[in-house]
Amino acid sequence: MTAVTHEPTFGGNAGMSSEYLEIRGLTISFDGFKAVTDVDMTLFQGDLRFLIGPNGAGKTTLIDAITGLVPATGSVKKSGVELLGKKVHQIARLGVGRTFQTASVFEQLSVLQNLDIAAGATRSALTMLRRRKTILPKIEEALEITGLGDLIDKPAGILAHGQKQWLEIGMLLVQNASVLLLDEPVAGMSAEERDETGNLLRRIGGERTVVVVEHDMDFMRAFATSVTVLAGGKVLSEGTVDEIQADPKVQEVYLGTAAGGEELVRVAGQSDGGNDA
Repeated sequence: MTAVTHEPTFGGNAGMSSEYLEIRGLTISFDGFKAVTDVDMTLFQGDLRFLIGPNGAGKTTLIDAITGLVPATGSVKKSGVELLGKKVHQIARLGVGRTFQTASVFEQLSVLQNLDIAAGATRSALTMLRRRKTILPKIEEALEITGLGDLIDKPAGILAHGQKQWLEIGMLLVQNASVLLLDEPVAGMSAEERDETGNLLRRIGGERTVVVVEHDMDFMRAFATSVTVLAGGKVLSEGTVDEIQADPKVQEVYLGTAAGGEELVRVAGQSDGGNDA
């Protein structure tokens, strides 16, 4: 039983009870160096937004600021509520969740215990570890959405790389995150795992605001409904996948030339998948 009835679409799902993330003038400095400068972005529920750019463009730093991990100036509002200046746990409680390139799961515990802990942050540690007689409806839904229902008793540590990422996304879902910021979720995955992950993003992206930091251009082309390109800590371009690939400014950044738009996919796909500043 899933509540997902909408596919992600460019511009989001108008007419729904919509969540959104509004970023205005976001600037992040480290010892006088501006890693991100005056970024404006509006991210709507139901618009699966990919954030791309060369290494050092500021992609990960941007989501670090949104989630309270690094200080910033400007404004980041979730459905009208200011996030900047709040603590990490306060931002999480407002429904903003993020994943990291290396999945943060409790490897010694089962899939179900991981989800139970995520769902019950207000319970005692002993209570959270005790096996429930029944499974919470939101955990059942997360298991169905992530495709992990047959693995509930397996230790998280023995899951495949992709499955750990899906579990981490499931842990955000049971925390009722309505804004999900995913940092290179398919890095190191097989082609099959990438496709499964893309389909998972479609399942969750229709009802939530989802931002994907990504280096894999083939994955971006297959699943993004909108794209923001960062370069040098600034927004270079924004639009559909086709609009981005045809933009001479984007071609210049990836190719060093304003020619050969289709080359963008091949050349950018060779970009180092490491974390950027």
